[in-house]
Amino acid sequence: MASSDERRFAVLRAIVADYVSSQEPVASKAIVERHNLGVSSATVRNDMASLEEDGYIAQPHTSAGRIPTDKGYRLFVDRLSEVKPLSGAERRAIQSFLDGAIDLDDVLRRSVRMLAQLTRQVAVIQYPTLTHSLVRHIELVRLTPARVMLVLITDNGRVDQRMIDLGDVITDDAVGRLRTMLNTTLVDHRLTDAAAMVSELLEEAPSELRDAMTRIATVLVESLVEHPEERLVLGGTANLTRNVADFPGSLRQVLEALEEQVVVLKLFAAAGSPGTITVRIGEENEAEEMRSTSVVSIGYGVHQTLLGGMGVVGPTRMDYPGTIAAVRAVANYVGDILAGR
Repeated sequence: MASSDERRFAVLRAIVADYVSSQEPVASKAIVERHNLGVSSATVRNDMASLEEDGYIAQPHTSAGRIPTDKGYRLFVDRLSEVKPLSGAERRAIQSFLDGAIDLDDVLRRSVRMLAQLTRQVAVIQYPTLTHSLVRHIELVRLTPARVMLVLITDNGRVDQRMIDLGDVITDDAVGRLRTMLNTTLVDHRLTDAAAMVSELLEEAPSELRDAMTRIATVLVESLVEHPEERLVLGGTANLTRNVADFPGSLRQVLEALEEQVVVLKLFAAAGSPGTITVRIGEENEAEEMRSTSVVSIGYGVHQTLLGGMGVVGPTRMDYPGTIAAVRAVANYVGDILAGR
């Protein structure tokens, strides 16, 4: 790139940095004073005029200063050669906070809380998708003579509990036989395949266990084919309301879109392999309600298997390097924890 282009980019970078930290439009005088660009204020003014002409910065009506446009933020993000790493203290805090999690639900709840704290934005995480989950174990516990609890445990730590009324008295021995049949047939199969295999269980069940197995199978299929990937965990929604000025007239729309979840799930649906960061800025968001926001998202998973998406939603005026680093770090820890479960 020619040096004049490099210098123009340095001016843009200075405007982004100052506007993100101060929320105030940035004037050429401030750039000369605060950033050691080694050029005169006249040169900075010329560069700003040129950046404005090309649509990278704009002048709000009430101010002499300039603010970055979506196009300006996009150029800034595309040229982020280095993302500032999290400090050792931040990484240790993430690790100790997430290591304390007791199950998958807890891992996800803690992850969004941590991400919302680190970025001071709204954090969102998607439940692991069913497509890759395997049945790790099925537990059957007799609660009363005619009632059992079915516990389905998957390889990524999801635990699903259901109560089943059998309509008839059952012995501990019969419960043990049913448990063995369920595990022998379904363990280590994908959830989606396991649902189709439940009919085999009914055919193989001895006549005295067939009624109980039918009731168990009905409930089990519901557990297997439910779609937890359509569930999101949100944290830090109140962070959006700190700077209402960042969402001219549309904060309510953003909050409603987050609440409905569909918009965010669509964003995550595009996630590639684990570890790939996607940044959508303002107008790049397909959903109209999200066009005053930027979304920094990443796929998380175990090894190269994608389990779901997570990310941060905030105003376009955000600390992109810091947010990208935090999203990446939390996704890595979640992947490590799920791999170790």
